[in-house]
Amino acid sequence: MPHKVSLSRLKLTDFRNYAAVSLILDGRHAVLTGNNGAGKTNLMEAVSLLSPGRGLRRAAYSDITRVGAAGGFSIFAALDGMEGEVEIGTGIDAGEETTTRRLRINGTAAKTADELTDHLRLLWLTPAMDGLFTGASSDRRRFLDRLVLSLDPAHGRRASDFERAMRSRNKLLDEGRFDPSWLAGIEEQMASLGIAMALARQEMLGLLTRLIEERPENSPFPSASLQLSGFMDGQFSRPSVDLEDEYAAMLAESRYRDAGAGRTLDGPHRADLIVHHREKAMEAERCSTGEQKALLVGLVLAHARLVGNLTGHAPILLLDEIAAHLDEGRRAALFDLIDGLGGQAFMTGTDRAMFSALGDRAQVFTVADGRVFE
Repeated sequence: MPHKVSLSRLKLTDFRNYAAVSLILDGRHAVLTGNNGAGKTNLMEAVSLLSPGRGLRRAAYSDITRVGAAGGFSIFAALDGMEGEVEIGTGIDAGEETTTRRLRINGTAAKTADELTDHLRLLWLTPAMDGLFTGASSDRRRFLDRLVLSLDPAHGRRASDFERAMRSRNKLLDEGRFDPSWLAGIEEQMASLGIAMALARQEMLGLLTRLIEERPENSPFPSASLQLSGFMDGQFSRPSVDLEDEYAAMLAESRYRDAGAGRTLDGPHRADLIVHHREKAMEAERCSTGEQKALLVGLVLAHARLVGNLTGHAPILLLDEIAAHLDEGRRAALFDLIDGLGGQAFMTGTDRAMFSALGDRAQVFTVADGRVFE
């Protein structure tokens, strides 16, 4: 059984609709109930900011600060983490216009947000992700990269460095500056980073596929088959150095084409995650809305199990409106699967009765008017 990582305290100041709120948690799952717009998802967003990135809403930090506040917001969390008990504080100061946030771990300023992955791994599922299989390929890439990041914290840095190099190349091409040595240096960097990104994604899909294939036959959720397309399809069994050389040559040959297009047309930034409903042998985008949600739930739970297996520490799950549109039997089965992962989950819903199958496995909080009551 993976080690249970759990929050014991969460304190927010000037965050969304909360002037100040503090939750004391006892390690069980946390169920947040209340009317729509009460602030349940805001609490989950605060927890999601204990991971690298901009959280489950990907909001600008200036939008997170409570309306009417002097400026800035803060999040404090105490948890039993992957390296023992730890206190984490993050936020922005009053009057700060920034794309980065301050981060302190046990009172010491962290060098990068990647240090958060030393203490906990976070996974989330929100209603905004319900259209994942029918939406833009960029949404599926972002979803896949979050999966990779939970096991390979360096993946985010590789992706941002690749984007930075690609922007530099695009700018040179747009300005008509076709200096061969300058472009070759940038393209070699893009090739090294891009192939590393693609291989990390491919490895994640391989691990996840094997775990899905081993699941019980009576699982209440359908299983997914996964593959990547759109960039060097079917070639990733070859040595990485050969792949890097091929991608660098591809970039060199496409300079004038990319200049005309105004962007780089080949690379991991063009890849797409293709998902099929395994039992029905059907593309996920052609499944019903209910089947798509069930596929997504099954995929997130399988990944959570993979994270626990490979790291030895169960991830914290943030499951927004997870029980909506599920019948009583499937809700009970879902809660058993979540509990069986061995971690702590935060779940939201408008009706407390939907979580009755959890019994005493969860603390139940009522959220209303910027306040939280157990």
